[in-house]
Amino acid sequence: MNAVGARIQDLLHEAAETHHRVYRIVDGDDPDWASWYADWLINLSELPQLLGRKPIRSALMYQLVRLDREYTAEQRDEPWERYYARALIEELSVR
Repeated sequence: MNAVGARIQDLLHEAAETHHRVYRIVDGDDPDWASWYADWLINLSELPQLLGRKPIRSALMYQLVRLDREYTAEQRDEPWERYYARALIEELSVR
């Protein structure tokens, strides 16, 4: 994975840790987690700069939910952050 992908992977990990801290009272349970992640990634991280544009929030939410379903269904060996980072670059970066 290149440097941009590695940085996006790190941001996803940071988002997960931050989300869990914010939702600690319910042990991270948040049915609307994708909305929180999308907002944090777009407005409070370097994701837009790394992708070369600011993604549309609903498009990022869609990708996060899609990737979660795929990753869970396929029981992959690689860390989820790497899997998501690669897909987000492919789907949302400037081409």
